[in-house]
Amino acid sequence: MASPRDVEKASRADTAPLVPEDAKTDANANDAQPPKRLFVFTVLLASFTICFLIGTLSPSACWSRASAVSVLTTKSKTDIGVHRYDEGVHVPAVHAVQSRDLDADVIPFATSTSSAPAPSRTVLKCFEVDQPVLLPGGAAESDGSGMLGGSGGGYEESKEGGCTLLLMRRDFAWSYEDPFIGNYTPPNCKFNRVVLNFTSVSHGRQYDRLAIMYIGDTEVWRTSTAQPVTPPGIVWTYMKDMTQYLYFWKQPQKIIFDLGNLVNDKYTGIFNTTLTAHFFWSDVPTDTAPASDLIIPISARQSAKNAISQFTLPRDNASNSVTFPTNARRAVFSVSANGQALEEFWWSNVLQSDIYTFNATAGQLTGNSPFREVQVLIDGQLAGVSWPFPVIFTGGVSPGLHRPIVSVEAFDLREKEIDITPFLPLLSDGKEHTFSIRVAGLDDSLSPLNAKLTERVDENWYVTGKIFVWLADSSAATTGMPPTLSLSPPIINLTHKIGTNADGMNSTLTYTVSVKRTLSIAGTINTSGTTSTTTWSQDLSYSNTGILTEFGYNAINDLVTTGIDESKGAGAFKVSYSYPLLANSTYNVTPQGNLSIWAHVKQGKSFSVSGASVYPDGLEAFGGSSRFSGSSLVTTKEGVAAFWQSGDGYNASGWGTAEQVFRFGGVSKGGALGDVADVELYWRNVSAVNGSVVWDFKRGWKEGGRVQVEGGDGRADLSKEEEFVAVEGAGVGVGALRAFVGRGGLES
Repeated sequence: MASPRDVEKASRADTAPLVPEDAKTDANANDAQPPKRLFVFTVLLASFTICFLIGTLSPSACWSRASAVSVLTTKSKTDIGVHRYDEGVHVPAVHAVQSRDLDADVIPFATSTSSAPAPSRTVLKCFEVDQPVLLPGGAAESDGSGMLGGSGGGYEESKEGGCTLLLMRRDFAWSYEDPFIGNYTPPNCKFNRVVLNFTSVSHGRQYDRLAIMYIGDTEVWRTSTAQPVTPPGIVWTYMKDMTQYLYFWKQPQKIIFDLGNLVNDKYTGIFNTTLTAHFFWSDVPTDTAPASDLIIPISARQSAKNAISQFTLPRDNASNSVTFPTNARRAVFSVSANGQALEEFWWSNVLQSDIYTFNATAGQLTGNSPFREVQVLIDGQLAGVSWPFPVIFTGGVSPGLHRPIVSVEAFDLREKEIDITPFLPLLSDGKEHTFSIRVAGLDDSLSPLNAKLTERVDENWYVTGKIFVWLADSSAATTGMPPTLSLSPPIINLTHKIGTNADGMNSTLTYTVSVKRTLSIAGTINTSGTTSTTTWSQDLSYSNTGILTEFGYNAINDLVTTGIDESKGAGAFKVSYSYPLLANSTYNVTPQGNLSIWAHVKQGKSFSVSGASVYPDGLEAFGGSSRFSGSSLVTTKEGVAAFWQSGDGYNASGWGTAEQVFRFGGVSKGGALGDVADVELYWRNVSAVNGSVVWDFKRGWKEGGRVQVEGGDGRADLSKEEEFVAVEGAGVGVGALRAFVGRGGLES
C-alpha cells in the first residue's frame, strides 16, 4: 500500500495520458527469467499442493486439475498472457529496507516485451470472495456478479421497490488531500436498509490504494483498490450493507470519500469510480442491534474544512473530548485501524533487539515485534482492545497472488466492536470525557526476551473510532456504580536464535512471539427505572514463529490470532474469531540488478457472531434470524506467485496461482454446535491461474433447501469437460483450457 511519501517523490502531472510507458528491450532481460521446465513444474506442484491441502478433492482429482492447469505453462509468455507488471509491489518487513531504496515502501514495475504480437486481452475482473448481501430482489453476490441462484433469495422479496441514489462519480488522479466532497439528501422512498455499490475501473501502472468513506467526521467504510494492469485494465465491484448507519441516512449529510492517488509520466493509473446506494424496506427479522439513536465520531474532525478525519499514528494524538447524553442505556465503541508504509507488514517484523541482525547483507529490519494491539481508552483507562486482522493488500508480497481473487478483507476492512456500556454511569454525568486510540507493539531492546508493550511503532497507522449510542425512553439521567475492572497485563513469551556461517556472518534468525490477554469490565446501570448489569470480556491469544534464512533474504512467518469478545446483559452479543496466516517469501537481487521474488501465502479467517452486534451478521440475505442464533464464516485462500524484473526496470513478468474455499452458514437456535454453522447457506470454491478463473463453484440456500448456484459441488474431474463448468458458463475442461490459452489466458 503506497503512502503519502509517494507524493514527495513525484512531480505533479494531472493530465498524464492513460497509456503504459513504451516497452524497451534489454540484453539482461533473459537473466530475470527462470528455466521453463522449472516454471512448469513449480506451477504443477503448487496447483496440486493448494488443491490437496484445502481438501475439497481427492489426491487423484487434485492431480488431474493440476496437470490441466499446467497446460498453461507449456506455452510461451505471449501465448499465456503472463501479466505485464506496470505497477508497484509491496514486500514484507524482511525486505522493507531494500524497497525503500527503490521507491518509498514499494518496488515499481515496468512493461515486459516480446517480439511476437501481443494477444488480445479483456478487462480483468477482480473480486473478493464474501457472503451475499440483501437487496430488494433477494440475495445478491457481494462482488456484483448477480443474484444468488438467479432471482429471489432466502426470504420474501421486498414489496417496497426502494430507490437508488448516485452518491459519487469521481476519477481519482492526483488526489492526495483532495477527497471527493458531496452532499447527500435522503431519498423520497420508504427504507430501513441501505446497501452501497462501489465500482471502479483503472488501467496503467499504479499502486494499490487505501480508501476511506466518511459521513461528516465519522468513518463509515474502509476499503482498498485492486492493483491496475496495462490496458484494457481492471474492474471490480464490492457491495456493502450499511444499514447500521440509518442514523445518518435519515437526514442530510456531507459525504467525503478519500482515495489518495497520484498520476504522472510513470504512474498512469487513474481510478474511475462510482458509488451508489440502494435504499429499500425489508421485514427480514434480525437479532443484530437496531439502528442507534446517535453516533459520535472519534476522529480528527476535519469535515468542516472538506478534509479527511483519520488520525495518523504515532504522529497524532488520537483523542477526542466528548460530552455524552445523560440518558444513554447502551453504548458500543467501534474502532478502525490498519498499518501503512513501514507498518503494512507489521506481522512480519522482528524483535526490536534483532533489527540489526543482517545489517551487512539484507540491511536493517523493521522491529517492535510482529505483534500489534489497538487500545481504546476512556479517561486514560483501558476499555478494550483490538488485535488487528493481517490484511494483505492487492500489491502485497506479489501481485500475482491477488489476480483476480483479492485477499481476505482487502475490499472490506472490518471494524472491531467494544461494548462500553459498563462505563455509562460515569459517562452520563454531563461532563466531558476523553476517548483515545493507541497502537502498541512490543519492545525488548532494554531487556532482551523480556518485552513490554510500547507505543513506539513505526509509521503509519490510520485510526478512527465511533460510538453507537442508544437512548432510554425516559429523559431521566442514567446512574449506577462505577465499573469494576479486571485487567491483567498481557502474558508475553519470546525466544530468538541467531545462526552464523563458517565465516561468522549472521545467516539465520529464528524467533517466536506468544501473547495472551484477558480482560473483564462490569457495570451496574440504572435507567428508566430498571437496574441491570452489563459485562464486557475479551479472551485473546496470539502466536507467531518467524524464520529468516539466506542472510535475511528468505522469510517465513506462521502466525495465528484467536479471540472471543462477549457482552452480557442488555444488548448481549458474542464474537469468536481466528486469523491464521502462513507467508513464505524469497527475495533476490543479482549483481546485474535483476530482481526476483517468490511467494507462498496461505491465509484463513473464521468468524462467528451472535446477538445484538452493531454490524450485520450476514443472515439478512437468508431469511434473517428466524431460524438461527448466529452466523459463522470460514474461509481459506492459498496462492503461489513469482515475478522477475530486469536490472534496468523496463522488463518484468510474473505468474500466480491461487485457490479459495469459502463457507458461510447459520448456527441453529438450539446452539448444540456452539459457534459452528450447522446449516450451510453459501459455499464457494474458486481458483485462478495467471489472472484467469480456472474454476468457480458455488452453492446457495433458498427457502425449501439448498440449491446449486453455479458449477456444481466442486468435485468434478478436469478430464471430463462436461462436468466442469465455471462461473458465467465458461467451460474449463481440457478443451476449454486450450481455448483460453489461445485467447491469452486473461479472462476472469
